[in-house]
Formats: sequence, structure tokens, C-alpha cells
Amino acid sequence: MAARSVLVTGCNRGLGLELARQLLGRARVFAACRDPAAPHAQELRNLASRHPNLVLVKLDVLNPESITEAARMVEDQLNGLGLNLLINNAGVYSKVTLETVDSEEMVHAYKTNLVGPLLTAKAFLPLLKKAAQGSPEKGMSCRKAAVVNISTVLASLEKSPETFYKPVISYRCSKAALNMLTRCQMLSYREDGILCAAIHPGWVKTDMGTQEADLTVDESVRGILTVLSALSEKHNGSFLNWLGKPIPW
Repeated sequence: MAARSVLVTGCNRGLGLELARQLLGRARVFAACRDPAAPHAQELRNLASRHPNLVLVKLDVLNPESITEAARMVEDQLNGLGLNLLINNAGVYSKVTLETVDSEEMVHAYKTNLVGPLLTAKAFLPLLKKAAQGSPEKGMSCRKAAVVNISTVLASLEKSPETFYKPVISYRCSKAALNMLTRCQMLSYREDGILCAAIHPGWVKTDMGTQEADLTVDESVRGILTVLSALSEKHNGSFLNWLGKPIPW
């Protein structure tokens, strides 16, 4: 994508880890997760030990202070430059139905899948603006400045009848709200030259997607990065899948 710098949340495993891995040859990568020192982040630490352009960032999307501190740390690392791309990937998924979901589960999903990306984009907005202002690029692109929210086809209101074989109520509702956030960000940030989009990564073989899924993480991420490299002003505020095909809201 030729972006100078990218920050990805939820990098300790699955899609986030693979995004960090495949972005390494294209940009300076800030790989964020709740606790980079934890045992479940060992693979991420191993990757960072081999690649000096991969910087580990402690960022808990449930903790506003952690998000603010992460933004300060990244700003120091960028040394006066802006952040070209923020990928809000961290999320939670629970197999709850209308019969089994409770308020605690619903609030947790909204805090992680919606409020976390909202506060993260807000904290990194000054760096995104700086990247947009300092870029020689015309129009909009992920090389200039962009916020990409990892969403899901399960958040599509129009497609819900055909996808409801997986009720996953808290996941659906919180990701549908994330889609609305994406549209609001598009309307708010476009004057600053910041592109905003929501991306469905497909049904991926991860802890979240299970091994019954259609896509490997490698296939999904290759598709996502191809889509991101082609995004332009006409895609601002769009909802696309990993192949670049539009998904109805």
C-alpha cells in the first residue's frame, strides 16, 4: 500500500497477527494488543524480535487511559510524522441468542466492538490529520490517511434473513453499530482528507471463526490488503468484503 505507518489493534492472534505480518514489507507497523507481554502474545513478540519496523503497543480497547497512552507512545515513535492508517480489528464474538443473551454480555460486546474503535480513532485522529496534511497524495487513500473498521456481513440489516443461522446477537448488533460509526466518521473526517471504510474479512479460520470457516487467515488478509490498496475517494464510507465487493447496509 506504500503507507509509511499503520496501527492495527487486536494483534495477539488471528486476523490481527496476520495483518501485522503481511504489512511488514509495506509499512512501519504498530501492532497493538491488550498485553504484549502475556503468554498469548508470544508469537507476536517473536515476530517483533525479527523485524525492527514492527513496534509492539499496549492498547486495551476497554480502557480509555490505555488508548490515550498508546496514542502518546505512537506519536513519540513517529517523531513528528503522522499515522497513515488505523485498522480497528480488536473485537469479541459470543454465540448468544435472543434467549440466552443478557445485559452484561451485550454491554461487553458494545464496549469492545463499538466504543473501543470509537475512542481509538478519536485518540489517533491528530496523527491521522497530520498524515493527511503532510501527504503529497491527491484525493483519499490508505497511503494518505484512513480509518478501517473490521466489520462483518452479519451486521448487514438487509442480509440478516439469510445469515441468521448464526444468531450471535451481541456480535451482530454491536457490529451494526460499528457500521453506523463508520458512516459518521466518514461524514466527520472527510474534510480532513481521512478515508473511512468498513471491511468484512470473510468467514476465517481463527479462534473466533472456528476451523469450519471458508478462508485461511492468509487468504483473508491478502484480500483485505488488496482492497485497501485500491480504496479511493469514491469508496469513502463504504462497506466492502475482502474481495472488494459492496455489502448492503
